[in-house]
Amino acid sequence: MTQIYPELKQYIGGAWVHGASATTRQVLNPADETVIAHYHEADTADCDRAITAAHDGFQTWRRMPLQERTAILLRCADLIRQRADDLAQILTAEGGKRIVESRREILRGADFVEWDAHEASRLYGRVMPSGSGNRQFTIREPIGVVAALIAWNFPASFFSRKVGGALAAGCSVVLKASEETPGTCVALAQCFIDAGVPVGALSLVLGDPQMISEHLIRHPVVRAVSFTGSPQVGRIVAGLAAADVKPCVMELGGHAPVIVCEDADLNRVVAAAVATKFANNAGQVCMAPTRFLVQESRYEDFVEALTAQAKNIRVGVGTDPEAGMGPLINQRRVDAIDALVADAVQAGGRLTTGGHRLEGSGYFYAPTVITDVPEHARVMREEPFGPLALVTSFVELDDAIATANSLPYALSAYAFTDSARAAGRLAENVECGVLSINHIGGMAPNAPFGGVKGSGYGKEGGTEGLQAFTTLKYVSHQWA
Repeated sequence: MTQIYPELKQYIGGAWVHGASATTRQVLNPADETVIAHYHEADTADCDRAITAAHDGFQTWRRMPLQERTAILLRCADLIRQRADDLAQILTAEGGKRIVESRREILRGADFVEWDAHEASRLYGRVMPSGSGNRQFTIREPIGVVAALIAWNFPASFFSRKVGGALAAGCSVVLKASEETPGTCVALAQCFIDAGVPVGALSLVLGDPQMISEHLIRHPVVRAVSFTGSPQVGRIVAGLAAADVKPCVMELGGHAPVIVCEDADLNRVVAAAVATKFANNAGQVCMAPTRFLVQESRYEDFVEALTAQAKNIRVGVGTDPEAGMGPLINQRRVDAIDALVADAVQAGGRLTTGGHRLEGSGYFYAPTVITDVPEHARVMREEPFGPLALVTSFVELDDAIATANSLPYALSAYAFTDSARAAGRLAENVECGVLSINHIGGMAPNAPFGGVKGSGYGKEGGTEGLQAFTTLKYVSHQWA
């Protein structure tokens, strides 16, 4: 594992260099709390050099024939797939997730890059009817230098979707990796470099997130911002960008409801819940199902089944093929989950399993189910971002929809029903950016992903995701 983990450097102006800051940062393995790497942080001068390189690289990249840009990105997707095993080990070492999850994320990232590469040829403008001697049309053009700011929990997906999309649209990118999981980004950047992305089209900076983010956003050369992170930080990022009227894609947190109707197949629901609430990165997922709203007639059966399954989950290191859930990312997450559990129980919630950190080294937390949680409990209003499943009951579907819509967050939502009428009502009335009915799954590369309300704005993925990195120019040409 330590032999595979890359040396952590900045990628600026076509070269891997140590950050110029005297400050060093360490990277921990969350499964045993050991230090696996150190790196020198970037300073403001490093950021300026990365932006200057991106400005020059943009001129080169945007003028490269589309077929050549597409070929480079397709080579990159192939390299990611070829290196998937090593990349997955890097991700598991620094992120803690199970190796099977890491490999799935890496391959999904390759799919994102591949789809964006092909979709670049369909960034159409349009021709509008006009009179004789006049032609009116629109052109989609790359917006320019993009600042991409990503979170730690899915670094391969975030990197691939932001960098792949921006490059496919003809932009250059300066990406700030998360300080928790920089190695995955370093290794992925090498895939893009080896595929032939020209100097300056991609830069990577590591270090203090506040300093780097503010410097990139405020720099006049940067023309757009793509951010994935918490709503709290997202508001700051959006405010900084708004000061210079820079467009943003803001992919923020969620608190996903799961509406379980009385006609649902409970075995199907519980299996999906375990796979996505616990097994998937220990619940540290913005799309994770969190608030299970179960129709009253099936409530007790659901609680019993979910609790039994959660108790049987084997928690262990990501390299253990028998592990059903890995660790949390750091001590801060453990403390945050502990505080939310304590508040929920004090407010009247009933803890049916879990609710404590596991003994030994590593940031392992027991899969936790809390039932009858009142709406005023903190955990019902704050995204828990961990292995907590919260279960409450409802009588009528309208009650469940009202509860689902009661929070300022609206990223993902899920529902299980065999009734076409109920499914139609849910599709029309649940407030969210992504609604999944009778399953809980990830986003396809060709689908737009993003939230509404406090969960952000703009879309990643799909045609809409590529368009976010473009501007629309209207041309009126009169020659007679």
